[in-house]
Amino acid sequence: MDITVIQVPGHGAEDVVVATSGPDEGAVYTGTEDGMVLRISHDGRRIDRIAETGGRPLGIELFDDGSLLVCDAHAGLLRLDPRSGRLDTLADAIDGVPFAFCNNAAVATNGDIWFSDSSTLYGIEEWKDDLVQHTRTGRLLRLDACGELEVVLDGLAFANGVALGADETWVVVAETGARTLVRHWISGEREGEREVMVADLPGYPDNIARGSDGLIWVSIASPTDPVVERLQRSPMPLRRAATRIPEALQPKPKRTVRAQAYDEHGTLVRDLDLDTPDFHMVTGVREHEGRVWLGSLHEPAIAIIDA
Repeated sequence: MDITVIQVPGHGAEDVVVATSGPDEGAVYTGTEDGMVLRISHDGRRIDRIAETGGRPLGIELFDDGSLLVCDAHAGLLRLDPRSGRLDTLADAIDGVPFAFCNNAAVATNGDIWFSDSSTLYGIEEWKDDLVQHTRTGRLLRLDACGELEVVLDGLAFANGVALGADETWVVVAETGARTLVRHWISGEREGEREVMVADLPGYPDNIARGSDGLIWVSIASPTDPVVERLQRSPMPLRRAATRIPEALQPKPKRTVRAQAYDEHGTLVRDLDLDTPDFHMVTGVREHEGRVWLGSLHEPAIAIIDA
């Protein structure tokens, strides 16, 4: 497998989404740590800055009308018109309490937005604190088409990527801290039930997305770290102390490029695992017509695998 890296004007192109229709069909959107949302042409030759959120854009999704849903870690859920650059806030708090770490989302055909708030204690700048301390304060929320907001699942270990099943009878959220995918049944005989769809992932999952192949694609940001695993099982005072040691001594994500794809039964179907010096820490993944697009929390670039 070959990987193509496309440099972008900003660090931390964390997520990617591919426009599937309209004048920008084939273009890819991403957001960087300086607050910019970028549009990259399908061939990577043109990059346009289309908006600045004033925060930290993470997960990006498409609405049917071609506008973008941006999960901003600081500003909450935003709607962005890629033509005019207009930004509108859809939600930034629940019950009067601001989201601490709005992260990733999926948009249903009925207009409902399912999204994650990774932690109620730590924001994106302290993501390692939440991962190591294993606070389990992450949540999956739903903003319905009428503007009503509710917490659907709580107690999640660093709630992260969100994706809907092909028939939208279920939604799945990645638990980065627990290395699992947790499914919530929206309708049908199992409505309201919660289950582990995939356990013991080979690393820490970040964003997830349903591909054009119908599979749930999962970015693996870093392989399992035995030091982190031990710390998560340690007494809380030790976990807190570990996050206060100098940055240079803290556990670091291993350099890897990995993404996996699972079917509706939680069976592994695809496993892309590359060793390259040109890209690492995959936090966004999007399969579209056989190509797999990747984002990274650290790289000033996105990447493509022709798989």
